[in-house]
Amino acid sequence: MAKPIMLTGFRPTGKLHLGHLHGNIMNMIGHQHQYDNYFFLVDWHALSTEYQNPKHIKKNLIDCLIDLIALGIDPQQTHLYRQSDIPEITELTLYFSMITPLPWLERCPTYKEQISQLQSKDLSTLGFLSYPVLMAADILIVNADMVPVGEDQLPHLEITREISRRFNHFYGPVFKEPQAMLSQSKRVMGTDGRKMSKSYGNAIFLTDSKEVIRKKTRMMITDPQRVRLKDPGHPDVCNIFDFYKIYRQNDLGSIGDRCKNAEIGCTQCKDELAETIYESLKDFQAKRSLLEKDMKKIYSILDRGKEEVRAVAKKTIAAVREKIGID
Repeated sequence: MAKPIMLTGFRPTGKLHLGHLHGNIMNMIGHQHQYDNYFFLVDWHALSTEYQNPKHIKKNLIDCLIDLIALGIDPQQTHLYRQSDIPEITELTLYFSMITPLPWLERCPTYKEQISQLQSKDLSTLGFLSYPVLMAADILIVNADMVPVGEDQLPHLEITREISRRFNHFYGPVFKEPQAMLSQSKRVMGTDGRKMSKSYGNAIFLTDSKEVIRKKTRMMITDPQRVRLKDPGHPDVCNIFDFYKIYRQNDLGSIGDRCKNAEIGCTQCKDELAETIYESLKDFQAKRSLLEKDMKKIYSILDRGKEEVRAVAKKTIAAVREKIGID
């Protein structure tokens, strides 16, 4: 019996950070033996915001792939590939664009949020607006069953499901309606209290040194009501405590009590968190260093993924063309 298909993509706008790790990579690693896995690097998506300066996308893509493998994504269990190596995705995007109402895209909360947050970039482009249509093609070109996503990506996935239903309604059944696999951590906040993102400059990267992690955690927003060391803290409104929920769930009671009873200051609490984060990344960083020395292996993984996924994508496009009547 064939395994259900799990798919997810990563934007190669730089090395991965804790938001990626706890947003969906941990889900991917934990479930990769249960599914037929398709994990890919979305260089076309990266162009939607980096079109004025695309020269770093290829290097970032390779960095991202190395990160994934070092974290524990098994190339023997997973189709690892580059979005731009699968031209059938663009053809499917075109067909989907013909049937996708503009209001579906304009009301997407993530679209509105990024337009507001990334005001230094001109995002008034068709490519940025139609990001969810390309995402739908990414997912449906392999007819994925499950998509690991962070909470902020749920609206995009729902558009995929709507496009799938609309296509099937017009032309007959071809596509599934993929389900979300939400991570336990859901939305990971950055050092400034917003969603962790390289674009916002608030990310802790998986390759950051111990000292860099310490500096970044010291920048984190804590309890605004706690002005002096002896003031009792309120961990439920503290970004640091949110990270402890990820890294030290078994100690949450004692960590919260120390804060509430003013037994520890915010700076010491931040430094202890930084130590915890760094220790969790040491093995990954060592593995990554070894992989960087074997680039032939990295490119061979991409080549194999391209061949495997194109074989699937060609079958999907053939079925779509037949349904539409342009085969």
